[in-house]
Amino acid sequence: MIKELRERFNSEFTQAKYENFLKELEKVFHKEVVFRVPESPIFLTKDFKEKLIEGSEAIIDVICKPGFKELTEKAIPEKYKVKNENDHSHFICIDWAICDDGRGGYIPQLIELQGFASLFAWEDLIGKKYREYFFCPDSFTHYFSGLDSESYTSLLKKVLIGNHAVENVVLMDIKPHEQKTRIDFYATEAAFGISIICLSDIIQKGKKLFYKKAGKEIEIKRIYNRLIFDDLESNPDFTYTVNLSDDLDVEWIAHPNWFYRISKYTMPFLKTPFVPDTFFLHELKSIPADLENYVLKPLFSFSGQGVLIDVTKEDVEKITDKENWILQRKVQYAEALKSPEGGVKCEVRMMYLWPDGDARPTLATNLSRMSRGKMIGVRYNKDFTWVGGNISFFER
Repeated sequence: MIKELRERFNSEFTQAKYENFLKELEKVFHKEVVFRVPESPIFLTKDFKEKLIEGSEAIIDVICKPGFKELTEKAIPEKYKVKNENDHSHFICIDWAICDDGRGGYIPQLIELQGFASLFAWEDLIGKKYREYFFCPDSFTHYFSGLDSESYTSLLKKVLIGNHAVENVVLMDIKPHEQKTRIDFYATEAAFGISIICLSDIIQKGKKLFYKKAGKEIEIKRIYNRLIFDDLESNPDFTYTVNLSDDLDVEWIAHPNWFYRISKYTMPFLKTPFVPDTFFLHELKSIPADLENYVLKPLFSFSGQGVLIDVTKEDVEKITDKENWILQRKVQYAEALKSPEGGVKCEVRMMYLWPDGDARPTLATNLSRMSRGKMIGVRYNKDFTWVGGNISFFER
């Protein structure tokens, strides 16, 4: 999006430099990065940064309003409700597509949002490594809110560990060492000393939870939750003994209920120029005549699963559980980044951290994606270069 920077980056890019960069990423933890990391970060102007912040803060305003819990109570599937929910999510992530504004510039358009963790440790590492291996002006940063490397790490530590001893905090997922995002788990463990455990490793004794480390049973007082409950259904042979619906003496970071409250379910309540028209399907008075301009999304899915991008009237009419779907006006990504291989579509995730006791979350960093396929996501970009998950640098 910044012509001079892009031209300089492209002219200085070499395949050898890129391959050394990838080798360095894997050498840090001696682990494979199983998702594709692009050949370049994204450089964004101060003007576009301000639009992203304006759009994101308008959404934060809605989330912070009294009554947001009541508004989103139906978002949580009954079978996934967890007790002892706190007052706010510790993480808020807001995904924006970079689109043409029709006047020769660019405008962000909301894709999705989540009250769930993202790659907070990994993004900080990859931002530093891009800067180490490639051209990146000092006047650009991947942080927000006046943060730098030290203060960002301090804020993330405050959210993850709180007032507990680090041995009483665990990062938990189902089969964590098989997850595509596991490199972030290793980055978190390396930065803060938090143990990575599988849900099946948790031992329940009444209301208390424990895990074993070096043969010793240690109480779990705080769970850095990376488990998406849908994964339990997609792994029917996976067994575990803890009852997550019990009244457990444990803190969740973030509490699982917030995954559903801050989600696609929230989108019909957002009315700003940066949010495409979105409707609950069961509240739709009539089916739009221009369905080719809409996408149909299931409320309870993750990573784009189940999304229909070429919608027909028959698709809408045959859905029986319409209360579990939204119809959203289609977002047209701009090919905003000019790579040596052609135009690239881009998406930016604005990542907030919300420590206990703060009135509002703090915008901290970002995660970005590049795509040359039909949609953003690995399955749509298998045969392309200059695509994948990276980070954006913003003009200060």
